[in-house]
Amino acid sequence: MKLLEYEAKQVFSEYGISVPKSVLIKSPEELQARINAIGDSFVLKAQVDVGGRGKAGGILMADPATGTAVARELFAKEIKGLPVKEVLAEERLDISQEYYLSIAIDRSSKQALILFADAGGVDIETLAREKPEAVRRVSIPVIMHELPPFMLRELLGRAPKEVGAVINRLYRAFCEKDALLAEINPLVTTPSGVYAADAKLIIDDNALGRQGITLNRDLTERERQAEQHGFSYVELSGDIGVIGNGAGLTMATLDLIEYYDGRAANFLDVGGGAEQERVMHAVRLVAGVPSVKVIIVNLLGGITRCDEVAKGIISAQIDQKVIVRLAGTNEEEGRHLLGQAGYRMLDTMEQAVKAAVEATR
Repeated sequence: MKLLEYEAKQVFSEYGISVPKSVLIKSPEELQARINAIGDSFVLKAQVDVGGRGKAGGILMADPATGTAVARELFAKEIKGLPVKEVLAEERLDISQEYYLSIAIDRSSKQALILFADAGGVDIETLAREKPEAVRRVSIPVIMHELPPFMLRELLGRAPKEVGAVINRLYRAFCEKDALLAEINPLVTTPSGVYAADAKLIIDDNALGRQGITLNRDLTERERQAEQHGFSYVELSGDIGVIGNGAGLTMATLDLIEYYDGRAANFLDVGGGAEQERVMHAVRLVAGVPSVKVIIVNLLGGITRCDEVAKGIISAQIDQKVIVRLAGTNEEEGRHLLGQAGYRMLDTMEQAVKAAVEATR
């Protein structure tokens, strides 16, 4: 789950990383009453979960005379399609130098990958693409508590040693918060010290409970319902609903849909041993996707019984057409039940996918 900037800064501050003075406001009128806490020159930052806020007009400069008007302008915006509901009003720093710092999981080496560059800010992606040598990197096992001195020297180059302390503190936060990404861009030096001028923190969804987070804000309402039923579910952008059992079979169904120039609306794996009620919930969940015109149910019956799957499809009572491919345990009973109820059951996955793609046309 992605934390918003102000939430990530709260975490970083707990680990001894300096952050600018700031106040969080939820309306333009709040700013005037709290303006003394941040000084005479400040920045208003839209708290939305998107990258590139600055270029999209989500970060604006202000002062006490213009603050309320600028805040009103910002609250009226949508940043890359997201409405602005919260704004971070933050002191404007006297920046001497900007750096880039991030820590992420390197899945190939199963270690933490730390990136550092002597130039940070909005153009870091361009720098990394055009001058990859400008971004220094080291990998470190996550069981280590801090970076060895030689790794810090390799990362820092000519950057001040105070920046090295920030790297170690961010690394500790990364490990203890079960993060997938911790990023400061830019990390800035000022006459009064080193500050995280921006902050990004993504927590592993599987560790939210351990971190005391009860609600995964990154999930859509439908994804949240799927999680409650124990489904593996991902929303896509097509019009063919997909239900399978087993990640491999479900992915193969998606691949075949694309091969025949169709577009899948979702990935839903009901898992093994799916009974009638579980299948019913899966079918209703997929049918609730506004774009879905037809649903393909592609299941192999091992511990999953085809007659239970058939009962679940029938009991869902949805409006969309359902095309079924079942094979395995109690296949004939499932075929008989579906035939009686008027559902189309085909013998192979390829036939079912072709029929689903044709049905959308």
